Amino acid sequence: MEKYRKIEIWAGTTIDSAITELKKHEDLVCIDFNGKTLYSDIDNIESAYKKITGKTKSEFDEAERKRQAEYEREKREHEEAIPRLTEEWIEKGNKILDKKHHELWAKIVPIRLKDLYRGFELGACLDIVEQLNNNCDLEQAKMTIEGQGHSGMSFGLVCSMIGEFCDRGTEFVNYARA
Repeated sequence: MEKYRKIEIWAGTTIDSAITELKKHEDLVCIDFNGKTLYSDIDNIESAYKKITGKTKSEFDEAERKRQAEYEREKREHEEAIPRLTEEWIEKGNKILDKKHHELWAKIVPIRLKDLYRGFELGACLDIVEQLNNNCDLEQAKMTIEGQGHSGMSFGLVCSMIGEFCDRGTEFVNYARA
């Protein structure tokens, strides 16, 4: 709409802050918020939430409260399971890794279980090390790591672990990063 002056907002701005910013202006302004256009003379908190999330603000807040409670429950259950999971992951690693890596593996397992990924990278590493130890070709192992759903950070972490725990690890990492 030509009568609206488009203004910019910072990435990460909340819906509430975006509406507050719109209402600061005396002239007609609009903003793009996640692909939805909000207008200073039309939108309020409720209409903005409905337009952007498909929910009213109170519905959105309740869904977020439930999501956060679920996350906290899962986190608590994971933390309580760390002693059991540590034993399980050490045992899995000892079946796959060369004996010379067992001591270091036992040291890193509890650390990895307590980090952001909650041990996801342990399984990702072992899957690839097992393939490499069974003489798979590098392309097959690369397809495995690409199919594991890594972020850039977890990809780097898993590559580092493979490099440490597999005799073919450095060769694989160089291939996978090329």
